[in-house]
Amino acid sequence: MPLSRWKLLSLLLFSVAVARPQAESVIAGAAERRQAVAKLGVLGSVLMIGAHPDDEHTPTLAWAARGQLLRTGYLSLTRGEGGQNLIGPEQGELLGVIRTQELLAARRIDGAEQFFTRAIDFGFSKSADETLKKWGRDEVLGDIVQVIRTFQPDVIILCFSGTARDGHGHHQASGILGKEAFAAAADPKRFPEQLARGLKPWQAKRLVWNVYGSAQAPDYRIDTGEWNPVLGYSYGELAGMSRSMHRSQAMGTSPRRGAQQATLVQVAGEKGASLLDGIDTSWARVPGGVEAGGLLSDALAKLDDAHPEESIPALIAARKLVSKLGGDWAARKLREIDEAAGLCAGLWLDATADRPEIVPGSTIKVRATALDRGTADVTLRGVSFGGAFTTGTSDAKALSANQAEVKEFDWRVPSDLPPTQPYWLLSPSRNGLYQVHSPELIGRPENPPLVSAVFDLEIAGGRIRIVRPVQYRYVDRSRGELVRPIAVVPPAAVAWAVSAAVFPNAQPKQVRVVATSTAPGAGTVRIEAPQGWKVEPAQRPFQAAAADQRFALEFTVTPPARNAAAELRAVVSAGGSESSRGMDVIAYPHFPTQEVFPLALTKAVRTGVRVLAKRIGYVMGAGDEVPQSLAQLGCEVSLLGAGELATADLSGYDAIVTGVRAYNVRPDLRAAQHRLLNYVERGGTLVVQYNVVDFRSEDGTLSRIGPYPLQVGRDRVSVETAPVTLPDPESPLLRAPNRITPADFDGWIQERGLYFASEWDAHYKPLFISNDPGEPPRAGGTLYTKYGRGAYVFTAYSWFRQLPAGVPGAYRIFANLLSAGKTLP
Repeated sequence: MPLSRWKLLSLLLFSVAVARPQAESVIAGAAERRQAVAKLGVLGSVLMIGAHPDDEHTPTLAWAARGQLLRTGYLSLTRGEGGQNLIGPEQGELLGVIRTQELLAARRIDGAEQFFTRAIDFGFSKSADETLKKWGRDEVLGDIVQVIRTFQPDVIILCFSGTARDGHGHHQASGILGKEAFAAAADPKRFPEQLARGLKPWQAKRLVWNVYGSAQAPDYRIDTGEWNPVLGYSYGELAGMSRSMHRSQAMGTSPRRGAQQATLVQVAGEKGASLLDGIDTSWARVPGGVEAGGLLSDALAKLDDAHPEESIPALIAARKLVSKLGGDWAARKLREIDEAAGLCAGLWLDATADRPEIVPGSTIKVRATALDRGTADVTLRGVSFGGAFTTGTSDAKALSANQAEVKEFDWRVPSDLPPTQPYWLLSPSRNGLYQVHSPELIGRPENPPLVSAVFDLEIAGGRIRIVRPVQYRYVDRSRGELVRPIAVVPPAAVAWAVSAAVFPNAQPKQVRVVATSTAPGAGTVRIEAPQGWKVEPAQRPFQAAAADQRFALEFTVTPPARNAAAELRAVVSAGGSESSRGMDVIAYPHFPTQEVFPLALTKAVRTGVRVLAKRIGYVMGAGDEVPQSLAQLGCEVSLLGAGELATADLSGYDAIVTGVRAYNVRPDLRAAQHRLLNYVERGGTLVVQYNVVDFRSEDGTLSRIGPYPLQVGRDRVSVETAPVTLPDPESPLLRAPNRITPADFDGWIQERGLYFASEWDAHYKPLFISNDPGEPPRAGGTLYTKYGRGAYVFTAYSWFRQLPAGVPGAYRIFANLLSAGKTLP
């Protein structure tokens, strides 16, 4: 029976073999070939479910994917948007893009596939009830069920138990929903709209929990410390390399060598003598597949690492049989056979564009390259393209030994082609979920390639089809050849220089937007503002002589006389079209460059704020936008590097602020601590923002960040609306220069604070007290003390989120912290 159109699309979207980049894994050469051919005979599958990027148990994934050659996947309910960022300033949705790519980089090492639901990581949650309420239980459950029905795992592994022992509410929710999805995926009455699109109910054989530190006796043990002689690594080593891809979360770790076990507990389904007991992973599970399985076993037996082409005839013979079989496994293995045959033939197949950014209406050159580096006779029957560019050629050409066959195509990019925004960011999120209007995309880690090249090849009397994404190849002089996806960009983009425009009084001020040309030509920028806000001039022109020119354009904005908040929109007109989107290029060395096009909106806030500290020294930590926020108050902010911390005269600063995680990531700051305390003693103000307790490297650093003993702990207040009380309403830090009341904590986002002090010397006084529901009061979020002639403030409240978000009270409070040296008697 032929597969439905939706089912065929699902198989395409959920297959790692489609549009697979080359040379992307630590496994290559003979090891990659041998694994590819051996995997053709294995038809089992395992799906792991967790809440966040970095929740996955990489040793188990590596054991299943690289060791047992099972189709293996990790389903992360969120993209990790609510976490912190060790490597840069990106937060929220942009951090989610980074962590998505880090997961894909990890999967390229451990061999698994990656999936997501639409759930948004809204920060630390202390209860499953809060999490499920914010996400929408049925919506996220439906996403999990869709992934299960599409992936069709034999075994589902939960990272968490679904109980209070899991801690984080997101962790608990992933366990709860995973258990429910195990049964719901098999029930045709649950989520019938998925069945109407061509999916079928699926019952996994068993559901297990990957136990961490539990006294519960395991039902299954697997040896993840085993060394794989073909790969040259143990699964623990692969797991360490995989986990180290989570660089934004400081998850770098050494590869584990030697004996180690993963322990699993039966949760539901059939209990077996081993994890895979009773699961047929042979071709016998496919009707009529036994003969094909025999031929694939023959191909593996004939595989000679020095002459891999000798296995190709058996692969082609098996392909002819598999192409006549129906079902998901046959369709999936057909693509894997083609890839394996290409590896055995030594084929290099590549498709590139002549530039990474494509402007609608322009013409680009696409080059398809076929190179036969082996000894097998290969004929290129043709090249076609799918996606946004559909053309091709069918002129057959026998490939010469080690001589590249290159075919070039000109693509006139449609003028109405939209920017290549990540699919989950196309529409504003709502109620804790991304809004995804194409249901077949739900579960995918990223967009399908904009354009893919399909190579039609003849080899050993048979035909194979291999798909490659069209990418941009370039050389970085320090890193060598790199690739990045091609992206459709608007003729011009526009972005705000700050994420929130704060007006501390009713005076007009200059605001800046940055227009970026992606093509030569003239353009204009205007600012749209609601009634009561005045913008001058009406528009600003710019003239781009070349692509990738940037223009800083200033407008004068006058706020209302009274306190108010508004949304300002920047609009750029160029190339006959208008756009109200910016263009963020996210470039880090451990994943391909990503481009995101956020809406060019900024929050404008008119609120009364006074600050007595005018010159601020800022010690940037892991990255935040606090310096730009302080400049909004009229402060002169200087970033302090290692040289300034070590030798500069610090007395000229009214206050010095250390950024988020600064003591974690700046050894020069730790070395200069005595100079900072001397600065305070002589009359300065030092404001220390939150740092993370690193249980892997407790060197006592965080116990020495204050002038008196202070111990940083793990307490946090995760509910952003949690009540805040003032233990001493008449504290000088609450009276001047701004009168602070609990109302200044209105409108906060994501959380109150994190990594509060757990113990402190009697010299410190707490400024605020808050707590999550059902927990004791937490007074260690902000502490202050007089030290010599100056003031020291430790504050773990999340200013790095509130200030860029334009929360009025956060500006008023932080202005008082900066002014502490001038207000403390």
